[in-house]
Amino acid sequence: MRFTARSYPALLAISLCLAVMQPAFVLAETINLTKRSRVESKTDKGVFDLVTKAEAWDAKQSAIIICDVWDAHHCLNAVRRVEEMALRMNEVVKKAREMGFLIIHAPSGCMKPYEGTPGRKLAQSAPKAANLPKDIGSWCYKIPSEENGKYPIDQTDGGEDDDPKEHAAWAEKLKAMGRNPRAPWTKQYDVIQIKDGDAISDNGVEIWNLLEQRGIRNVILVGVHTNMCVLGRPFGLRRMAENGKNIVLMRDMTDTMYNPQRWPYVSHYRGTELIIEHIEKWVCPTITSDQFLGGKPFVFKASKAPRIVMAIAEAEYKTEVFLPAFADTFLRKDFTYDVRIQQADPKDPNKIIGFAEALKDCDLLVLSVRRRSIPKEDLDALRAYLKAGKPLVAIRTSSHAWDTRGKHAEGQDEWPTFDRDILGGHYTGHHGNKLTCTVTLADGAGHSPIVKNLGIGDKPYQTSLSLYRSSPLGEHAKALLYGSIEGKPAEPVAWTNMAGKSRVFYTSLADFDNPRFVVMLKEAIDWALDDKAPKPTAAGE
Repeated sequence: MRFTARSYPALLAISLCLAVMQPAFVLAETINLTKRSRVESKTDKGVFDLVTKAEAWDAKQSAIIICDVWDAHHCLNAVRRVEEMALRMNEVVKKAREMGFLIIHAPSGCMKPYEGTPGRKLAQSAPKAANLPKDIGSWCYKIPSEENGKYPIDQTDGGEDDDPKEHAAWAEKLKAMGRNPRAPWTKQYDVIQIKDGDAISDNGVEIWNLLEQRGIRNVILVGVHTNMCVLGRPFGLRRMAENGKNIVLMRDMTDTMYNPQRWPYVSHYRGTELIIEHIEKWVCPTITSDQFLGGKPFVFKASKAPRIVMAIAEAEYKTEVFLPAFADTFLRKDFTYDVRIQQADPKDPNKIIGFAEALKDCDLLVLSVRRRSIPKEDLDALRAYLKAGKPLVAIRTSSHAWDTRGKHAEGQDEWPTFDRDILGGHYTGHHGNKLTCTVTLADGAGHSPIVKNLGIGDKPYQTSLSLYRSSPLGEHAKALLYGSIEGKPAEPVAWTNMAGKSRVFYTSLADFDNPRFVVMLKEAIDWALDDKAPKPTAAGE
């Protein structure tokens, strides 16, 4: 074809049309994703290892389904969390769309506002798939693999976590808006944009047909709520998994309906994590939004409470009972702290389940361990944790936590100088078990926040626990309490230390039935997590 000056207007018009139509002709790309699963150990039943797998996805064979991100909800806190998450979710969707992903908007029960729109017609027009699964149009409550696990939360109350007064006021507001307070949604939340080329459907059959028409095998679920619609809808994780799609949950772009007043009595956000762990074990892998957008995964602001890991591996003082009870009563109350308990493996006392993984996002380690040699990679994780300047609270036998007197097996490791290197003590054994120990306040320690509220002062108290020989303390250690028995020198029984940049508290006491000990332990945890903690020259003040 020959072009002349007369052709320019026509060429210009064609160019403008192509520019306008460009979004519908996106050049598909490949994205590299890292899928995370939890796989049960072949040797230790009930123990799950985190497993990651790198995978390259062809965008033209991939879709994102946005599940039930409605414009309103009967739970006000659920509305707040969607509002906080939605901007990030829209950025993910935008990026995926630009790459060539099919975007499917699925606000269940809200198809009326979209009748006759291109997105709705796109979903309705897909031909019936030759492999249409039998139950793809119905809700799915469980798939066979889930029979192997225990569902991790109680959601029988519907999962609302609102303050009762706020909830009542919200219900009245919904009524005034002409909405049904129990089901107030009418459409998808507007922050999640719908663009040309996107599909709109809440129908499992339509969505399956559309996926098959496009040759889509890879599917990402985002939206709410993880433990209900995201898992159970006809287009949800369970149906996609059982029918062979390469399905993943974007775990930081979701939320649960979980009330912390129900079992297992953890924070709302920990409840979400438990559901995600369940999904990673029994349903499908997960990914995070930073794999599309860079930076870090999304985190709800209210979920940023300091995370405490309690590592328990001793068989003398029942801290496997006392510490979780202490956490429930004093630490998890009002969700001040997010506490995780990492116990020794019942089948292998030299393995603390999930120890290294838990340390990765730990803000404070509480240690109650006696003479264990753990896998080298776990002890390396502890060394790295402390090298990073993170705090430690250690109890009683933790002075010889990693000292097995050279009896560790191949692949295991020990740290016999842990007491001197980190705790600032000098453990050399203990006095007789039947001798009563009298506990007094150390000189100059009365102003320390850890012990000033114990009411000791000139009123010592007694404990039946054997007195540890811990003298002399290290140069950065400061004694808070001393213990004494008749005829023997007094020994420090509680002190603070600075191990590099790590704030450390240690006590050789462990009498959980004594209110003074319980108060001291709580105050020590608060001190260890206080950004205004003292410098090495004034440890514990």
